[in-house]
Formats: sequence, structure tokens, C-alpha cells
Amino acid sequence: MEKKLPVLVTGGAGYIGSHAVLALRDAGWPVAVIDNLSTGFRFAVPEDVPFYQGDIADADLLARIVAEQGIGAIMHFAGSIVVPESVENPLKYYENNTVKSRALIAEAVAHGIEHFIFSSTAATYGAPETSPVSEDSPKEPINPYGWSKLMTERMLADTAAAHDLNYGVLRYFNVAGADPQARTGQSTAGATHLIKVACEAAAGKRDHVGVFGTDFDTPDGTGVRDYIHVSDLAAAHVLLLEALIAAPERSLTMNCGYGRGYSVLEVLDAVDRVTNSTIERRLEPRRAGDPPELVSDPSRIRQTLDWQPQHDDIETIVSHALQWERRLGR
Repeated sequence: MEKKLPVLVTGGAGYIGSHAVLALRDAGWPVAVIDNLSTGFRFAVPEDVPFYQGDIADADLLARIVAEQGIGAIMHFAGSIVVPESVENPLKYYENNTVKSRALIAEAVAHGIEHFIFSSTAATYGAPETSPVSEDSPKEPINPYGWSKLMTERMLADTAAAHDLNYGVLRYFNVAGADPQARTGQSTAGATHLIKVACEAAAGKRDHVGVFGTDFDTPDGTGVRDYIHVSDLAAAHVLLLEALIAAPERSLTMNCGYGRGYSVLEVLDAVDRVTNSTIERRLEPRRAGDPPELVSDPSRIRQTLDWQPQHDDIETIVSHALQWERRLGR
């Protein structure tokens, strides 16, 4: 078996990044993490994984990490992810998600790192006119978060055309759940993701769940999303890395979702079933920048990678998220 390249995971102390670290380690890849801990947690990174606290735009620090760890690939998760905040503070998002990604890509090129995987988003599609959404659907973001990610996709494509670099982009749909072994999960205070918020309510940390928008053009009037288990998403990153290394002449951009949508009310019903209780729901106005429906067409990732989701079940996703929420305590 060919020796596996050491992988630098940016944002590896965060929610999705920490699951990717576990997936890489479980598959035998050497891993190092850089995270500024602005939203991540040191406890989310295993003790035996080299950890560097700092900024992904710090060229000197990146040079040191590459030299010390022999980095051969980058998985880039670091960034800001709250859609309404991006509407209120767009420059923060263009700084954290676009400007700093440009700096990271420049360091990858400077140090001869040939494989780069980028954590992108379904927000690049905006409010699509057709559903499910394929990778070839128009990219018309309706918020700065989506634009900040789409700009980085463009930078990667242009850089790969000019340099010895191939890249993989995964456009995530709604990531939820937690590691089935409860090694890590979503720990951020003040989270806005529905399943996280609902599990906080189920664990007694909130007294209600806000339902933002009940007048969307959807079957029950609430927003519809494609929820994907974070461990299935992490597994897709490992398979994508293997595919990039096996075929360095190609780059890949793929949706990562299950291709099935659940409305806000359907998700809350699933939480009620798992907990055998009822969460109080409060109907609120729509939030800025929220499309009515976002459901993926996952055929490309299924055809390109041997990706076989293990947790494609809304109640399983909720159960794992709730297990982590209770482990976090109050």
C-alpha cells in the first residue's frame, strides 16, 4: 500500500472539521490541524493529532506546519457559516471565507501541495428554480455567505488551470448529527442549525424552537432542506482525497446530500418521536437570505466516488445529535 500523504485540516477543531479529522485517522491518514479556536474547541481534536492554534492566512505559520508535518494535501473547513450574519456583516464573510482562502491557496502553491479539498455549500445555488439541484444548476447566491464560497471555488479552478494543483469541492447541504461514538459533535454556543437547536430544546437548554417562515411555497409552508449526517459527509471527504490522488489530472466538484428534503416541521416531528416528548414551536418571520427549498441531486458523487451513506435516516441523525447534546451537559 502506498504511503498516505499527511493532510492539513483547517478548522479541524470545528464541527465538520473535527469529524473529518476522525474519518482521516480512522482510515490511516496522518493528520495535522490548524484552527484559531474562534468557533472551534481544542477538546474536539484528539491529543495525538498535531495541533496549531493560528490563522490560515499566517504564511509563516503555514510554512512551519508544512515543514514539520510534510503536508501533501489540504482539507479546508475554516470559515464563517451563519447566513443571516453574512447579510448583516458581509465584509467579515469576504475576509474569512474569500480573502483568507486566497492566502491559503497561495501557500499551497508555494509549497508544492498538489491536492486541495474545499468545504463549499449549497448556498452557491441561491434560491434554485428547480429541485433537486444538480452541480450544473445556475450559481446565483442570494447572500454574502454563498458568494464568499463561490468566489473561492472560482479561485481554485483558476489556480488549478495555472499550477500543479488539483482540487475537490463538496457543496454541502444541511449538515447535522454527531459522531456515532460520541467522540465529537456540534458544540458551538448560539448555533442556528435546526437539528442542533431542536436537540438543545429537547435537552432542556432552550424553552422553544423558532420556526422562521411559515409562508414558503412548500407543502407545509416551512423551509425544506436536505439533511446529511456529518459522519457520512466526513467519509465523502476521505473518498474524495483518494480520488484526487489517484487521478491528479482531474478536479471534482460535487453536491453532498442525500437527495431527500425535510421541512422544518417534519424535522421537529422527528425530534418529538425520538424523545417521546413535544418541543414548543414558535412561529417567526422569515430570516434574510433563506431560500424556500434546497435539496441535492447526489448522482454525481454516487457515480464518481464509492460513497455509500451509512446514516441516511432523519431519526438516526437526530438521535446522534441528541446523544452529543446530552454529553455536552448544561
